[in-house]
Amino acid sequence: MRPLRVAIVAPSLAILGGQAVQADRLLRLWRDDAEVHTWLVPHNPLPPRPFRIATKIKYARTVVTEATYLPLLVRELARADVVHIFSASYTSFLLAPLPAAIVARMLGKPIVLNYRSGEAPDHLKRSAIARAALSRVDRVVVPSRFLVDVMRQFDIQATVVPNVVDLDAFAFRQRDPLRPRILSTRNFEPLYNVTCTLRAFRLVQDRRPDAELTLVGGGSEEARLRALAGELRLRNVTFAGCVPPEEIKRFYASSDIYLQTPNIDNMPGSVLEAFASGLPVISTEAGGVPVILTHGEHGLLAPLDDHEAAAAHIVRLLERPDEARQLARAAHESCRAYVWPGIRAQWLKVYDELLAVRKTSAPHRPPVALPDGSGQ
Repeated sequence: MRPLRVAIVAPSLAILGGQAVQADRLLRLWRDDAEVHTWLVPHNPLPPRPFRIATKIKYARTVVTEATYLPLLVRELARADVVHIFSASYTSFLLAPLPAAIVARMLGKPIVLNYRSGEAPDHLKRSAIARAALSRVDRVVVPSRFLVDVMRQFDIQATVVPNVVDLDAFAFRQRDPLRPRILSTRNFEPLYNVTCTLRAFRLVQDRRPDAELTLVGGGSEEARLRALAGELRLRNVTFAGCVPPEEIKRFYASSDIYLQTPNIDNMPGSVLEAFASGLPVISTEAGGVPVILTHGEHGLLAPLDDHEAAAAHIVRLLERPDEARQLARAAHESCRAYVWPGIRAQWLKVYDELLAVRKTSAPHRPPVALPDGSGQ
């Protein structure tokens, strides 16, 4: 029997973020699998050479990318047995997942919409188009129970398939001694509130002048964050820039404590990577973070935008290194729920169920109104 053909519609690593990293990881893990053949259909395809200059112009970039993306969808989804679409929120949803779902429906392909945004509560409240689209795909899959509960508020059923973490790539190491070397790997966008991280580090450095902070990432707030680091007179702060997935492990390996302070989040792969690497984790209690990080068991949680609480947790761990190591060991043990053999079985179950339903119901399925009002 030939392998199941799954088109994974997702951002490529040219857009370095959580979706792209998880999609790339999924594609690599399926590689050479006897049962499933996957390939990437990028949200952000490179346009033909004569039009690439337009990608440097804000609105022209969107027009040229969409003009390249839509024909690519028709061509690539036509040869798939299942279409697996990664999805974020707001404008991104309209430009990438929604067109993919419409094209897949027109081609008669089963659709898995893999919704991954911590902004779901606001997005679904605001967007009737998003609610309609999610209600009409064959299966909505989310990475955490947090998003299952959000979807339920809008009468949308969702299945959990967690993010996957590679325990071989992120080697566990016990921190003994525990040094004040702090790492953050969240992009510099408002929802991740790296401002709070910098303000927390100011308080930590008041207690531990030798403390170091490494910020891995990039984004629209980088200039403002660099200026804030200067205003706060922080020392030993490194802006490491965007780092490819294959290189990120060395930053975890060389750090001792992981800190993130988002206001909005879902199931951050960065927290799982820190767990896998043996870093005790401190995070704000944003979105789905408490689902994977139980306070006092797998790490420590602070209220949203509370830099004083985040700093106090760091100081607490530095003063109680045995507690930090205990949290790190428990967090690493929890990663067993996110390793590939189990996640692979869950994805296979989703794909097989969709194909079974499609085979029995497709001949009798009535036309379904799409979000734009058209029928199948």
